[in-house]
Amino acid sequence: MNTAMPIIPVILSGGSGTRLWPMSRPEMPKQMLPLTADESMLQLTAQRTPTSAQFAAPIVVANARHADLVEAQLASVGAFAQALILEPVGRNTAPAIALAALAAGAGAAPLLVMPSDHVIADIAAFHAAIARALPVVEASWLVTFGIAPNAPETGYGYIAVADEIAVGVNRVARFVEKPPRDRAEAMLAQGGHYWNGGIFLFRADAYLAALGEHAPDMLAAVERAAGAAHRDGARIYPDEHAFAASPADSIDYAVMERAARVACVPVDMGWSDVGSWDALHALGAGDASGNNCRGNVVALDNARCLLRSDGVRIAAVGISDLIVVASGNDVLILPRGRSQEVKRLLDAMRDRS
Repeated sequence: MNTAMPIIPVILSGGSGTRLWPMSRPEMPKQMLPLTADESMLQLTAQRTPTSAQFAAPIVVANARHADLVEAQLASVGAFAQALILEPVGRNTAPAIALAALAAGAGAAPLLVMPSDHVIADIAAFHAAIARALPVVEASWLVTFGIAPNAPETGYGYIAVADEIAVGVNRVARFVEKPPRDRAEAMLAQGGHYWNGGIFLFRADAYLAALGEHAPDMLAAVERAAGAAHRDGARIYPDEHAFAASPADSIDYAVMERAARVACVPVDMGWSDVGSWDALHALGAGDASGNNCRGNVVALDNARCLLRSDGVRIAAVGISDLIVVASGNDVLILPRGRSQEVKRLLDAMRDRS
């Protein structure tokens, strides 16, 4: 990668990961857990862009309650944030990225925005896609990375691409909301459509300019919050009152769907957002019978199950196509294919408490 200045990774770590309950909880959300490897999702994300001539030390945006945990996890893999921005309240991704852009100096520095809780199996393919994006990023385009789809998923948004504006870089024609299955199948058959993985690359000043054009109230609130921030070493505490006044919106809605110069770099890099227990089962190597087991588990004669425990022992014999997850005092049991319904369970439990 050749760029005049190193890319600044921006790691977004404010999510709560409720779909991976009971292991993922507000005090220990999904990105802090070792779900796919010995390292946590946050640690794996930081290791994708090691500090070097190509990549500066990262800026991490996180929930204020996780400050110590973030610093400890990064330090344990030899990574250190140049800035740890601690949100007093959640306001979705657009304001969070604006805070990072301001912390990066609001200038021409390229920002690589990455969620902290995704899997990327092919790091070389990811870096090659970043290299393809850089020339248009330097020309102030906003770039998103389109994930090569391998199934007509209805849980992801899609990016429809138009003409190629540079080698391996296409103008974005439109963003497509999470589609019904028949439309997803049609887009897959048509080609030219990619999953929206929520990974972006753009100059800090280009993003702030677009935010100022399309969401000026948000930019003003974030600038006030950053201007009145309290600092403690690498930690930045935006002003709570000013930040809470910002509209809450995603980068997709606030900027990417509205800006004129938006490009997509298609890439096949073994990506998953690990958005459910079913997704995690699909990622695991599994045994000869398709079981994905981790933790304190004794399993005999099972087929195509996900069994996980971080404490109490799970003993299972002769079951198939089930997800069983034990954490603390809670046990989740459901058929494979229905793990997106965990939110319904949480809502029901809240109603009964």
